Amino acid sequence: MKGTIEFLKSFATDKDVASITPSSKYCVRKLCEHIDFATTDVIVEYGGGTGVFTKHFLKKMRPDAQLFVFETNDNFASLLNRIDDQRITVFHESVEDILDLLPEDVIGNVDHVVSGIPFSFFDWDMKIDILTKTRKVLKNSNKGSFLAYQTSGHLKEPLTETFGNFTTEFCWKNIPPYFIYEAVNT
Repeated sequence: MKGTIEFLKSFATDKDVASITPSSKYCVRKLCEHIDFATTDVIVEYGGGTGVFTKHFLKKMRPDAQLFVFETNDNFASLLNRIDDQRITVFHESVEDILDLLPEDVIGNVDHVVSGIPFSFFDWDMKIDILTKTRKVLKNSNKGSFLAYQTSGHLKEPLTETFGNFTTEFCWKNIPPYFIYEAVNT
């Protein structure tokens, strides 16, 4: 309930918050079907919110894996910074600055980028810029993937332009329902 209250407060005061509730456990599990935690070294999360995905990742990740979370909302960043785990680094910054903020040895070595940020709020150029930077941080040769949960089908064209591929499925058991996208870095 606390997460929902934080989302409602942030939805009312932050134009970049697109949902009034945290993601459902079903949605988290559905998206995480695309992640093999046993072989995953690095996950980057765009828009950690109240930490629903973040906490799930930390439960599933190996002790030597790393999680980098980007969150621009003050309330959410504060909640994320309270998570006591040596594997997590929280950036209270925009994902637009990812290439400057991630450690140099992590760029090109990220297994999965998981995004809940509302791409529908961005213009075309910003979508392409973020997705292009995302490709740069991911592992190549079909080893790195971009996973996004979004409220509409608006990512199809930008993913086709930047990644050249994507699959999508629909998650009804969430408020609002989400499209779950996966694009693989070829």
